[in-house]
Amino acid sequence: MRKLETKTIVVASHNAGKIREIAELIGPFGFSARSAADLNFEEPDETGTTFEENAAIKALASAKASGLPALSDDSGLVIDALDGAPGVYTANWAEREDGTRDFVMAMEKVEKALAERGAVRADQRTARFVSVLCLAWPDGHTEFFRGEVEGVVAWPPRGDKGFGYDPVFQPEGHELTFGEMSSDEKHGWQRGEPEALSHRARAFKRFVETCLEA
Repeated sequence: MRKLETKTIVVASHNAGKIREIAELIGPFGFSARSAADLNFEEPDETGTTFEENAAIKALASAKASGLPALSDDSGLVIDALDGAPGVYTANWAEREDGTRDFVMAMEKVEKALAERGAVRADQRTARFVSVLCLAWPDGHTEFFRGEVEGVVAWPPRGDKGFGYDPVFQPEGHELTFGEMSSDEKHGWQRGEPEALSHRARAFKRFVETCLEA
C-alpha cells in the first residue's frame, strides 16, 4: 500500500453533493483540496461495469490532468428485489433527456420498479449503499477502499438533507433515512462513534487507516 505524502489532492468529481461530503470527511485531516469541477476538468465517460472501474476512471483522469493525487468516489444503491439495480447505473436512473439529473424522478422510478415486483414489505425492500473510493497518483498507481451499509428502501421519501437517493434509504438499525440525518449523524465515526455509518464514511475510514495513519 502506498502512503499519501502530500496534503494537496484533487477531489475527482463534478457532483456538488459528493464534493461537499468528501470535503467534510477530509477537512479534519488538514487537506487542501480542489474539485475536478473547480478546475474545469472534463468529466470522463464512466464506461466501467463495476464501482471500482468507474472510480479508477475518474481518479486517474484528474490525477493525470492535475499532476496531483486525486480521490474519487463511485457509489450506488444496490436493491435486492431489483437484482442489484440500479447499482453502478444509479446516477443514470436520474438522467433526463436534456442531460440534467433529477433524483426525485429517479426515486419514483425505483419505487415503481419495486411495486412491479410486488416488493411492499420491508423485508422485500432490502438494499445497500456501496461506495468505492479510488486514490490515484499521476504515475497511474491506484488504491481502492470499499464501504457498504445495509438498509431498506423507504417510501415515501423523507428528509431534505444529503443528496441523491438519501431520502429513501433507511440504514439498518435506524429510524431515520439518510435524508433526515445531519452530516454528523450520517458519517458517525469522526464524531466519536465506534463505527462509521454511511457507506462513504466507511470507505473513507479505510482510506485513512491505509494511506494516512503511520
